[in-house]
Amino acid sequence: MQSEILISGFGGQGVLFAGQVLAYAALDAGLHVTWFPSYGPEMRGGTAHCTVIISDDEIGSPIVRNPQGVLAMNLPSLDKYEPLVQPSGALVVNTSLVDRKPVRTDIESIMVPANQIAEELGHRRLANLVMVGAFLQRRPVLSLEAIGAALANHLPERHRDLLPLNLIALERGFELAVAETA
Repeated sequence: MQSEILISGFGGQGVLFAGQVLAYAALDAGLHVTWFPSYGPEMRGGTAHCTVIISDDEIGSPIVRNPQGVLAMNLPSLDKYEPLVQPSGALVVNTSLVDRKPVRTDIESIMVPANQIAEELGHRRLANLVMVGAFLQRRPVLSLEAIGAALANHLPERHRDLLPLNLIALERGFELAVAETA
């Protein structure tokens, strides 16, 4: 089993952190993993993306051409990466910042108002984990418990106070994706 996930958005949206959490959870579960970040020189407000590959076998390359899953945090990310998702793959779209639906019909689109949910929870920096929760509901490459443990074990000290809210954000994204299929 090998899962290739691409997360993309503006710098400051927690794109790289969301990928790190997936990578740490996979490592903690004894899986092989790569985390490959990329961001523009302007950092906050510029473009940022990362790819995460999770596998039960060795990974040949960290380069991903056609990911099985894309989490698009903004419209430029949707425009750029929707065409690259593998057929039958999953595309999670942050509808709080994206004003159009995906056009492809050969992939599963999961529409999530991630920023809105994060703001309801009291902290806009939680949108990334809302998106991760929604993705994992549709593509359970890791359990929510594994992500929660990775957060508990690897969340930087300066953000420890956000741990309970991060866990709630994960759950809310997961529940929203369940409700969308009902």
